[in-house]
Amino acid sequence: MTAEQTRVEPGLSRADVAERVAAGQVNITRTPTSRPVSSILAENVFTFFNGILTVCFIAVCLLGDLRDGFFFGVVVFNALIGIVQELRAKRALDRLALLASPETAVRREGELQVIPPDEVVLGDLVIVRPGDQITADSVVEVTSALFLDESMLTGESEPILKQPGDRLMSGSLVSSGTAEARVTAVGADSYASRLTAEIKRHSLVHSELRAATNRILVYLSWILVPLIIIILFGRIAAYGGFAALADPNDQSYRQALIDAVASVVGIIPEGLVLLTSLAFGVAAIQLSRQRVLVQELAAVEVLARVDVLCLDKTGTLTTGAIGFHGLQQLPGRSDDLREATEALAAMSTDDAGNATSQALANRFELGDRVVGERLAFSSLRGFSAVSLSGPDGRSVTWLLGAPERLLAGHPLSLAEAHTVAASGRRTLALARSERAPSEFVDAPERVAEAEPACFVILEETLRPEAAGTLGYFADEGVRVIILSGDNPHTVGSIARQLELGTSAVDASTLDTDEQLTDALAAGSVFGRVAPEQKRRIVKALQAEGRTVAMTGDGVNDAMAIKDSDLGIAMGNATPATRAVSRLVLLDSRFDRLPEVLMLGRRVIANVERVSNLFLSKTVYGIVLALVTAATAWEFPFLPRQLTLVSTLAIGIPSFFLALAPNRRRYRFGVLPRVLKFSVPTGLIAASTCLVAYAPLRAALPQSEARSLTTIALFMVSLWIVSVLARPLSRARVVLVLSVSAAFVLAFVVPFTRSFFMLDLTVSPWLLYVVAIGAVGASGIEAYYRFAKRRGLVVDRA
Repeated sequence: MTAEQTRVEPGLSRADVAERVAAGQVNITRTPTSRPVSSILAENVFTFFNGILTVCFIAVCLLGDLRDGFFFGVVVFNALIGIVQELRAKRALDRLALLASPETAVRREGELQVIPPDEVVLGDLVIVRPGDQITADSVVEVTSALFLDESMLTGESEPILKQPGDRLMSGSLVSSGTAEARVTAVGADSYASRLTAEIKRHSLVHSELRAATNRILVYLSWILVPLIIIILFGRIAAYGGFAALADPNDQSYRQALIDAVASVVGIIPEGLVLLTSLAFGVAAIQLSRQRVLVQELAAVEVLARVDVLCLDKTGTLTTGAIGFHGLQQLPGRSDDLREATEALAAMSTDDAGNATSQALANRFELGDRVVGERLAFSSLRGFSAVSLSGPDGRSVTWLLGAPERLLAGHPLSLAEAHTVAASGRRTLALARSERAPSEFVDAPERVAEAEPACFVILEETLRPEAAGTLGYFADEGVRVIILSGDNPHTVGSIARQLELGTSAVDASTLDTDEQLTDALAAGSVFGRVAPEQKRRIVKALQAEGRTVAMTGDGVNDAMAIKDSDLGIAMGNATPATRAVSRLVLLDSRFDRLPEVLMLGRRVIANVERVSNLFLSKTVYGIVLALVTAATAWEFPFLPRQLTLVSTLAIGIPSFFLALAPNRRRYRFGVLPRVLKFSVPTGLIAASTCLVAYAPLRAALPQSEARSLTTIALFMVSLWIVSVLARPLSRARVVLVLSVSAAFVLAFVVPFTRSFFMLDLTVSPWLLYVVAIGAVGASGIEAYYRFAKRRGLVVDRA
C-alpha cells in the first residue's frame, strides 16, 4: 500500500533483536576499507625484479664474495620502507573510513534508530530515505514513490520504481522517495556481503604515473631475460670461453658470475616502484591528518590533473545547514496561514524527510489534523506532498517545492519568488489541491492545477572559506562550474558574492546536448540542474578532453560524482555519494582541496624527477652490459661498487626529491618526457664510463681500473642529480655535498675502502678519470639545458 497508515508499524522489540543476534541472524559483512596486509606484503616482496635480484644474491653467496651481495641490503631496505609506509597509510585510512561508513535507519519499538549496517538483524523494519544505500536485502511494505538506482548491480541506468512487495537489493542507491522495508536476508545470504565490491565496481581511477611506471616495468621485463642471456655469454667469453668453464681447475667462472651479477644489478631500477608508492602513501597520510579520506591512493594524483571543478552549491559552497527564515504572503494576498503552518508541521514529521523538512521541525503545530498519504521529495519532480484530514474527514493535499513547478500558471507569484530568491535566500512555494499525493507522480499538468498558498523562505550560510578557495583554483587555471538544483536566482546571488558571474543559467530550459554544450561554452553557473543533467555535463566536458572533478553531498550528485574523473564527497554526504567518491572531506571543509591539489602536484612532479634518475641508471646499465659483452671486456664495476654509486647518487637523493615540496603544474606526457631525458643522459653516462675504462683496463690492475671508473660514474651520476634538483636551495646543496663527502670517505676510511675494494693511488690516471668525469658532467649539463628549452624537464616550482 502507498498511504501512510494511521497505525505506525513499531518494528522489532529489544527481545526480538537480542534473539536474532543470538541466532547469528545479523548483517555482519567483511568490507575492507583498505588493502589487506597480505596484499601489501606480497606487492612489496614478491616482485619480478626482487626475484631476479634474489637469484643474483644466492649466486653471490654460493660462489662469490658476500660483500658483493651488498645490493641485496638495498632490496630488503626498500621492501621494508614500502611495507611500513603502506601499513601506516592503511591504519590512517582504516581509522578515517570508520567515520565515513554508511548507516541504516530502522524502527524498533516504535522509535527511529540510526545504526551501522552490521547491527541490522533479520526482520528489521528499515526506513529507506533519499540518498540512502540499501545495506541488506529487503522487501517493500510501505512506499512513497520510491525509485532505486540499481546501475551498479544490474547495469540499468534508469531509476527503478519500487512497489509494495518488490525486493530491494543491497548495493542499490535510493534516487528518490521513501519506504518501509522488511529485511529478508543478512550476512552471507545477502548482497551486503559484497556491498563494497559492488558499489565500487566502476574502474580504478586512471593514474598516469601508475600507467607510466607499469609500462616501463613491462618493457624492462620483456628485454631483461634475453639481456641476461647475452650478459652470461659475454661474461663467459671475457673469462676464457666455454673451455675455461669446462675445466674443473679453472675458477674464472666465479669472476664471470660476479661480473654477470654486476651487469644485472646495474640494469634494474629497484627503487622506482617503491618511491612511486611511497610518494602516494605519504600524501595519503598527510591528507588523513587534514581529515581527508583517500579511498584510492592514485586519486591524489588525479586532482593535480583536474582542469574543471564542478561544484554543488548546497553543502559545498554553503554550509549545508538550512535555516527557516519565515513565511511570506503571495502578491496581493492576505490569507490566513494557519492551515499552511499545519501542513508544514506535517512535512517536518517525516522520518525519511530531507534537509528542508528538518529545517521546519519543531516550528509548527499539527493541531487536530491527521497525516495521511505522503509523496517524498524528488529532484526530478521538484516537490514533496502530504495529505491532511481534519475533524470533518475532508482531506487536503499540500505540495511544497520549487516555485518553477508549483507556480508555473501564476506568473506574478513566480516573479515575486524570483525576486526573493535573487536576495540569496532559498524560496519554496506551498500549494494545495484536492487530489491525493499519488496522483501527482509524473503528472505535471495536475501540479499546475494546485492552488498557491504562500512562500516558505529558507536561508543558507555561505562558507567563509569558499571565496578564497575558488580564487585559488582560478589562479591555478582550474575552471569552476556551479551545478545546483536550486532556483537560478538564488544560485546567481551566491555566484555574485563569490565573483563567479552575475547570473545563473536555468538548466531546466536546456533540453538537448547541443544546448547544454553551448551553455557550458557561455557560462559556468547553472541552477535547476537535474541529476541526469549533471551526468551529461560531466560527460560533455570529458568529451572535450577535460579532466573533471565533481564535488557534492546529496544523492542528486552521486551519479555525476561516479562518472567524473575524480569524485569528491563532503563528510555530511549521503551514504550513496560517499560510496562512489574517491575522496571524502570528512569535516566537509571545502578549503581542504587546495592542499590535495598541492600534494597531487608534488607527487606527479617529483615521481617524474626520480624516474629520470632510475631510468638513466637502467639505460647506462644496459649499454655497459651490451658493450662489454660484445667486446668480451671485464665488467668495469663490482656489484658492491655499483651499489655504492646507486645508493649515494640515486637512492638517497631520490628519497629527498620524491618528498620535497613542488608546486609545478601538471603537464600531460610523463612517460615520453622521462624517456627523452633518461635515455640521452644514460647514454652520456655509459659513454663516460667506457671512455674512462678503455685505457685503464690495459694500463692498470683490474681493481684500480674499476675503482677509477667508479669515480667517473659517480661524477656523471651526481650531475644528473644536481640538474634534477634545481633550483638548488640550501638544503639541496647540502644534500649534494653530503653524498659527495660520503663518496670521498668511502675511498679514505680503511673499512669502507676495503669493503668496496676501492684501490686508488694518486697518479696521472686519476687526473684523466676526473677530466673524463668532468666532460661527462658537462655533457649532462648541456643536454639538460637543451631539454629544458624543449620542455622535457622543468625546474622545481
